[in-house]
Parts: sequence; structure tokens; C-alpha cells
Amino acid sequence: MSTDSDLERSLGRRIVETLPDTQTGAAMATFHFKQTTTATPEQFIAGLTDFGPGRAKLFPNSADDYMKVHDQGPTEADVTEGSSGIWERLHYDWSDPNRVVLTTTDSNTWSNASGHTYTLTPQPDGKTEVDLVTVRDGKNFKGRLLGLVIGAVGKGKLKKAFEASVAAIEARGSDSGAAQT
Repeated sequence: MSTDSDLERSLGRRIVETLPDTQTGAAMATFHFKQTTTATPEQFIAGLTDFGPGRAKLFPNSADDYMKVHDQGPTEADVTEGSSGIWERLHYDWSDPNRVVLTTTDSNTWSNASGHTYTLTPQPDGKTEVDLVTVRDGKNFKGRLLGLVIGAVGKGKLKKAFEASVAAIEARGSDSGAAQT
């Protein structure tokens, strides 16, 4: 009998993330958002990987009192973040200058099949297309219930949070550009 990890290796993680959870039969909540920004991929990654105080100004679901950087290198980090009683420990990988992958390694709500992938595509006009895929797979009753709620009615709220984050990173990039001139 093959295991989920065997299937994951044979099909590729991204495909497996859209399949039903084999233990509960519930589908994982998967969200896909796109937006174009004047921020460069480098500026976007700099905002995404700024784990200092005030992170909630860029990412509303990342409160300072939940933030803990366990380890950080030049292209990866191990970070716990969250808000409102929900936290997750994420492995950030930005070794590809046009892609940042956040993999859930621990959480009080989400399984290790959860995470976020940001793909940054430079456009001919100097702008950047930001493509975000977020997968939410509840690891317990609270997570499964929250995943159902988010999947049914929370997509608009997540989209607004994504758009606000893109705008905040863009504004931050504009501010630093103005300061350099």
C-alpha cells in the first residue's frame, strides 16, 4: 500500500495539495490570487522576509507577539508567526529570486501539507506579477472547521489581506526609492 508521501513523491507536492485529505475525506482549502505591483521581485522578497517589529503593517495575520525567528540564513528562515490564537511555524525558502515557498512545519491548526507559494514574474513594463497559492489543510477539528469556513466565506477576506500586503510592500519600496534619491 502506498503512503501519502509515496504519492507526493510520484505526483509532486503541488498536485497532492489539491487532492482530498485521505484521513478525513475533506478537501484542502486552496486559494489562488494574482496582482500586479510596481515593486520589483527583490523589493517584494525583502518585504516578505522582513521578520522585524511592525510586520503586521505588511501582513495583518502576523502579529508581533507571535513572531519568533528560530533561524535565518541568506535565503531561508525558520519562523513562527500568527495572530488571534492561530500560529504556524514556517520554513521560508527564497533561494529562487522569483519564488518564495513557505512550508508549514508545525501549527496549532494547520497540517504540514499547508503553506504558501509566491511566484514573482517581472513584466516588460517594469512591474511584477505576484501570484500567490495558499493551501490550508486542518490538522485537527479546529483547523478543519476553520478551513471549511475560509473555503466557503473567507476567500474575500484573504484576498483583501493579500491585496493590502502587496500595496504595503509596494509603498515601502516607493518610500525607500524616494529616500535614496
